[in-house]
Amino acid sequence: MRAKRWVIASPDTERVRVLSRETGYTPLTAAVLSARGIDTPQAAADYLSCDARGLHDPFGLTDMGKAVEVIREVIDRGEKMVVYGDYDVDGITATCTLVDYLRSKGAKCEYYIPNRLTDGYGLTRPAMEQLYEQGTRLLITVDSGITANEEIAVARELGMQVVITDHHECHENLPDAQAVVDCKRTDDTYPFSSLAGVGVAFKLICALEGDTLSMLDRYADLVALGTVADVMPIVGENRIIVAEGLKKLSVTANIGLEMLLREAGMKNRRLTSSTISYVLAPRINAAGRMGKAELAAELFLTKDPVRAQALAAELCEQNKLRQNEENKILEQTLTRLRREYNPLEDKIIVLAGEGWHQGVIGIVCSRLCDRYGCPVVLISVGEDGVGKGSGRSIGSFNLFEALTSCEDLFERYGGHALAAGLTVQADRIEELRTRLRKYAETHVTMAELVPQLHIDCMVQSEWLTQENIESLSVLEPYGMKNAEPVFCMKNMTVEEITPLSSDRHVRLSLIKDGKRFSAIWFGIGAGGLGFVEGNTVDAAFHLEINEFRGRRSVQLTICDVQLSDCEHLADQKILNLYNTLMQDGPLTAREARLLLPDRKDLVAVWRHVTCRAEDGRLSVPDGALSRRVAWESRRDINIGKLFVCLDVFQESGLISYHFKEGMLNILLKPYEGKADISGSVVLATLQSMAG
Repeated sequence: MRAKRWVIASPDTERVRVLSRETGYTPLTAAVLSARGIDTPQAAADYLSCDARGLHDPFGLTDMGKAVEVIREVIDRGEKMVVYGDYDVDGITATCTLVDYLRSKGAKCEYYIPNRLTDGYGLTRPAMEQLYEQGTRLLITVDSGITANEEIAVARELGMQVVITDHHECHENLPDAQAVVDCKRTDDTYPFSSLAGVGVAFKLICALEGDTLSMLDRYADLVALGTVADVMPIVGENRIIVAEGLKKLSVTANIGLEMLLREAGMKNRRLTSSTISYVLAPRINAAGRMGKAELAAELFLTKDPVRAQALAAELCEQNKLRQNEENKILEQTLTRLRREYNPLEDKIIVLAGEGWHQGVIGIVCSRLCDRYGCPVVLISVGEDGVGKGSGRSIGSFNLFEALTSCEDLFERYGGHALAAGLTVQADRIEELRTRLRKYAETHVTMAELVPQLHIDCMVQSEWLTQENIESLSVLEPYGMKNAEPVFCMKNMTVEEITPLSSDRHVRLSLIKDGKRFSAIWFGIGAGGLGFVEGNTVDAAFHLEINEFRGRRSVQLTICDVQLSDCEHLADQKILNLYNTLMQDGPLTAREARLLLPDRKDLVAVWRHVTCRAEDGRLSVPDGALSRRVAWESRRDINIGKLFVCLDVFQESGLISYHFKEGMLNILLKPYEGKADISGSVVLATLQSMAG
């Protein structure tokens, strides 16, 4: 895990006090709002409003009137229409919302969702020809179509009318359709441009019905599901939709959603935007990723409880298959990266593999991007020699621009700054890797690749009461541009570290001002911590109320932990002695003994390094290794003594090591027989000084 750079906001104390007094929000809630630039009662009211009356007139979207007119005419003529969707959660929910509504109005309406594995993204000429031959006379796109100029021209030539609804960025020339409804049209004056694809489809049915509130009551659950899953900003209209949708979700009238909640073990539990992101969306997306998006669409459209239960179970099974494929690819990539990735030099990862599942490599990209803190491109090479790739990036590196610099290599590519897809011939992948690395070398620095953790405010121990934490719920629903608050408390003492779930997670007992706080850190084991029991640390965390066996208590959900300044100061004092030694300066006998390792110390360091190294490499935060070894071996090994041990091993030809960007990087060297450290100059020098 790469070290994070903390960016701590400092809300104005007086403004927080005034905002709290004038709004009735607790100081903790007011501090979060103020940290985000919302520091007046009116601004807070506007930002936090979930009033459905704040939804805008759907006819404010350009071409909405034309779309409504065309659709009504086709319904009146009894002609067949098809909703053309997409295979992700946004596209599936948009498809089902619109199809269900149109059918309820007597429309002869079917749907078409392209197969991710065989059709790829968006509209295709074969699909246009097939739909026309099947009698389709009106094509309505959802979550797609805005850049499909050629395919829509084919549809028009065949004799179909076309209504486009989309939310993606538009090209300069729009498709020649009867109506083009997109909140990102450059000529659009609609006051909210961040609707999801399902949000635009929702606006269409509101315009058709002429009653926004009744449509929100009927479809808010599906619209919220697609909006959160597509990582749309949860502000403005999206906040209203998601807040209402979460209420409806717990009492949904959609039998498919009901069964999916049951199958996922979420029925009768508190539902939040995180429930959608981490429980429901992966199961729905799994169907599309595995080439079976029609299962999810049928789930949300069926009226048969028995069929719905079977479909929900199948989605969960597809999710397990997706997880298996994901873990298999992840393990293969990690094995290769342990050999090929150089954290000191590599600013982008580009890997290709034969037979990797095309629908899953995007998730693996995201995991690798989080793990290594740099952009990642993975390419699955098929038997036909064609590579289909997916990429993910971080805020400081525009992946789409990087790919554009290599556009002559691609058969097809697209995306945006943080995510992209591409198609490339296998024999051009090596050139692509070389050019992307060269591009990254000149467009991003190592410092910019250090991930940032944005913290809303520092808190004091007395603020962490159940009442204050519960008051934070007014900020929900959380999501993009309205993240769950992150707080920070400094100089906490680590009382206890308890590994959980076979050391995949840890529970910490932290003490501050005599108060004990229970904390849990997901996704990291005790062996990966940069601190040990007894250390003083700064912790960044979310706040929640933990309920267990009828008992409620404050719990910190850890985002990151760093050693406190006092620990760094103690390290620096030892490092000053070590630096004096390295510069052949004088040390007292007492100072030398602080640095001098005995045989057991050397064994403890060697065992830790060799056991933790992967493919002969070990990279850890530079202040962490001495503490990890000390904790595991229960020996007094400070940072200076650790470096002396490493110097001894390096003198003996066992390792090499160096520092960069706050990381200690150790490379094990091959050797045969028993290592001989008796000739170590640094060890002999220290022994003579220690007396």
